[in-house]
Order: sequence, then structure tokens, then C-alpha cells
Amino acid sequence: MILDVLPERTGGAAENMAADFLLLQRYPRAGVARYRHYGWRSPAFTFGYSQKISFIRGQLPSDGAFDLCRRPTGGGLVDHRDDWTYSLVLPRGHPLEEVRATQSYRAIHEALAGALRAAGVPVTLKPVSEPKTGAEPGGPAGVCFERAEIFDVVHAETGAKVAGGAQKRNRRGLLFQGSIWKPAAGGGALDWDLLGEDFTGRLASTLGAEASPVPWPDLDESEVEGLTGQYASPEWMEFR
Repeated sequence: MILDVLPERTGGAAENMAADFLLLQRYPRAGVARYRHYGWRSPAFTFGYSQKISFIRGQLPSDGAFDLCRRPTGGGLVDHRDDWTYSLVLPRGHPLEEVRATQSYRAIHEALAGALRAAGVPVTLKPVSEPKTGAEPGGPAGVCFERAEIFDVVHAETGAKVAGGAQKRNRRGLLFQGSIWKPAAGGGALDWDLLGEDFTGRLASTLGAEASPVPWPDLDESEVEGLTGQYASPEWMEFR
């Protein structure tokens, strides 16, 4: 198997979400996974596909300009102003695509936790616990880095959430969108390029694949622009 490692790109919130979704929809290579790390052109927040816009508005900062976009995946509100963002696409029929969502979530985060520990960050995965109602101490449910869920990457000493992710499955395969909150992982003291390289290698090993750098795929520009426009539209943002 092969893990295609795409070049890093920087984009706006709607542009990044459109690119991730089109990598799932229009980049079919049987048995080949696709991975990319990307940046943000301006301060940005994204939120889960099923979240209500009324809740989201109540969690956003009242000052400063930022991009906001509903993701194609689930999960909670994510602050991308100081995070390290990546996505992984597994085609239909890939062994990790066929397992339960909790299993794929755990496998990806185990690879990430291994890279963080190798970089000197003491992390572990949040273990399975009894279901709880309401908000846990530290923040409301639905806000990503204020509350850790099962198999999120958390700081082993403080319990603070370090990394989380969200998934979407359809007939094309699985899209996983992940984020590391830099301040919880050491911020500027960490060599993020080295961490990214190590994570890529560990992820390839988890997938039973060989990592291979590839150029950006030749996606249809009109489709890219159309989907970016859809993700930036009030209709997409406010439909729930």
C-alpha cells in the first residue's frame, strides 16, 4: 500500500474545507491513502457539520476578524488561530476505512501521540469512560480544545486536550480532519517540521503503507471554485 503525501498549502477556511472534501470525492486511487498538512491564510474557526449555528455564535470571540466555515466532517468548534492542521483520506475498502469510527480514530491518534512523545511531549489517549451528561470541567461540549473526548490526545500530566479530529464516511471512503493545539503541545519550543515528518512515517506504518511525496492532484478548477463558494455561503453556514 501507498500513503500519498501531498504538498503543504495555505488557504482560507472555505478553500481548505473544499480541498479536503474534493480529495475524498475526486482523487480515487484504489488502495492508496492521501495525507496533507496545511495552513490558514487568516485567523479561522471551523465547526462540525451537525452543529447549530446559534450555539457556535455564542462560543466565538467578540473581537477580531476571522474566517468561519462549517466542516464536511463532524466534531466540535475548532480554533485554528494557533493549531497544526492535517487531513487523511482513506479510499473505500481500505482496512482502516472498514473498521468502526472509534477504531480508526484511535489508530490515527496513537500514531500522532507516538510522534508527540518522541518530541518530548508527555501525552496519552483519553481512555474509555462512563458517559457523562452536560459539560465537563474545562468547557462546554461542542468546543474542541476545551473538552476531551474518548481517544483524543491529552497531556499525560495535566489532562489538557492536545489533539482531536473529526470524520466523514461516504461511498468514496473516509475523510479524517485532525488538529493539534500548539500551546498545549509546547508551542514554539517544538520543531513542528520534524514532528510532521515523524507523524507521517508513523501514520504510514499504522496503515501498512509506504509514504511517498506526490504533486497536488489535477482537480477541476471550476469544481474547486464552486465548492469553495458553497462552503463560504450563508446557506451552508446557517442551514442548522
